[in-house]
Amino acid sequence: MMRLLVVSLSALALMACSERDQSLTGSPVKSDGKSWQGAKNDFVAHGWTPGDKTSWEKQIRTRGQNQNEYIRMN
Repeated sequence: MMRLLVVSLSALALMACSERDQSLTGSPVKSDGKSWQGAKNDFVAHGWTPGDKTSWEKQIRTRGQNQNEYIRMN
């Protein structure tokens, strides 16, 4: 019984020593190089073109109006 207790405690002590380093390995600053161009697949909304701010704002406005209950009732 005592051996099992000693083995268990030593195993727990050894597990605590195996913790990995949690410091940052890469640079925390993102580069301002090439910006994200948006998804180029069939899952984007119809009428939205990647990189076009006006079409993005129009798409967001349309989505918001589709969720407006006062407009949907009429």
